[in-house]
Formats: sequence, structure tokens, C-alpha cells
Amino acid sequence: MSQYIERYQRRKLISSYFSVALSIALVLFLLGVLGLLVLNTKKLGDHFKEQITISVFLKDNAKPVEIEQLQKSLALAEYTKSAEYISKEDAAEQYSEDIGENFVEFLGYNPLQNSIDVHLKADYVSPEQVERIAGDLATKTYVEEVSYDKPLIELLNDNARKIGLWILVASGFFTFIAVLLINSSIRLSIYSKRFIIKTMQMVGATKKFIRRPFIWTNIKLGMIGALIALVALGVVLYYINKNFPELNLFNDYMVLIFLFVGVFGLGVIISWASTHFATQRFLNLRTDDLYY
Repeated sequence: MSQYIERYQRRKLISSYFSVALSIALVLFLLGVLGLLVLNTKKLGDHFKEQITISVFLKDNAKPVEIEQLQKSLALAEYTKSAEYISKEDAAEQYSEDIGENFVEFLGYNPLQNSIDVHLKADYVSPEQVERIAGDLATKTYVEEVSYDKPLIELLNDNARKIGLWILVASGFFTFIAVLLINSSIRLSIYSKRFIIKTMQMVGATKKFIRRPFIWTNIKLGMIGALIALVALGVVLYYINKNFPELNLFNDYMVLIFLFVGVFGLGVIISWASTHFATQRFLNLRTDDLYY
């Protein structure tokens, strides 16, 4: 009978530890994903900004040497990420594929123009700077027109600022919630042992002596939960990098190291603080108050 009770108590204890570790892991995983968004907000914004294209349409009488010089100068410009020359024939072929019919045969001629598509670096994608760049290009005598989506650039910049602000606000809010959730899990775990705490105190054990095993146990649970969260976060990072390689998430190792160390450190720090204050609360309670 005593062996059965002992096995039951052991299973109950393991189940309690497992639930605490899992709760910590889930909360830290969500914090890690949020931290990933915070640390990569600028990178995500830059990725979308660099999809903006300035199309430089060339006159039909533009000489090949002028086109070549313009393309090379654009490729070397400080604001350019890439510059691609598109002939009117290639443009017509692509447009025909998009609409599903050969419009050149229907019209009898190709109305499109040779062009150079310029993708700007993210730091230069603002209404003022794009307008200045487009104005400089338009002064070329062999340039017919410079076209870009001005409303989209304005919208992209406004939304990037708003999203960055809201992500920071959400990060602060969810970090506070995470601390409360982890704290609640640990407090419930210690609540079930409140009579043991009070018994040890009554036989003369010091508060520091009583707290030590609880703190060490929950720090280990916090470390286990953090490791589980980091494994899950690593899987998410791998999936994102595989499906969106242009984000280059694994290129900046220092950001990832900072994120992983931060998540692990939070697991340890929150577990230590929550255990310390929870045990202190029960140590300060009167014996009669333990029944409520």
C-alpha cells in the first residue's frame, strides 16, 4: 500500500513539474516569436521597400552606348540595389503572357519601349528621395519617362512606422502577460506545498534554507521550458528561412544569439523571481491562513 501511495505521489509530482515546464515553454515560445518580429521589423520593412521599382523608359532613338552607360551608372549608384535592362521585345513577350494573347500581332506593331527597371535600397525608398532620383533621371535627353508608384511608397513608409510602433507596444504588453502566466504557474506549484513550507519553518529551518530547494527546482524547470521553447523557435526560424530566403534570417548571427540568450535568460530570471516571492509569501503567512 505504501509503495502504491509513493508511486502515486511521484507521478503527481512529475505531472506537476511537467505542467510547469510546459507552461513556461509555451509562454517563452510566444515571447521568442514576438522578439523575432521586433528584431526583424526593419528587415521586413526593408524587404518590402526594395520591391519598389523605378521604371526608366528610353526613347526609340537612344543609342546602345547611351543605354549601356546609363545602366552601368545606375548599377554603381549608391541608391541602387539592382538595375535590369528590359528590351521592348522582352516586355511585349511578358505582357502577352500576362494577358493571354499576342497583342503585337493584333496591333501590327509593338507600342512598348525599352526600359531599365531600378530597385532601390531600402534607405532611399521615401517620397522625397525617390522623387529626387526620378527627377535626375528624367533630365537625360534619351529618357522618355520615369515612372514609379508614388502613393504606394507613401503608404509603405507610413505603414512601416505604424507597424514598428504597434509591435513595440504589443511586445511590452505580452512580456507583462508572460511574466504573470509563468508566475501563476509557479505559485500554483508552490501553493500545493505550503504545508510542507510551514512545517519546515515550525521545526526551525531558516527562510533561506526553505527557499533554496524550491528556487533551484523551478530554475531547472525554467531552463527546461526555455530549451523546449528554443527548439520550437528554431523550427519556426528554419521554416521561415526555407520559404522566405530573401529575408536572410540566418545571416545576422548576433541577432539570433541575442534572441536565444534573451529567451533562455528570461526563463531563468522569471522562474527565480516568481519562486522567491511565492515562497516568501507562504513563509510570512500565519498557520491559520494556509487553509484559505
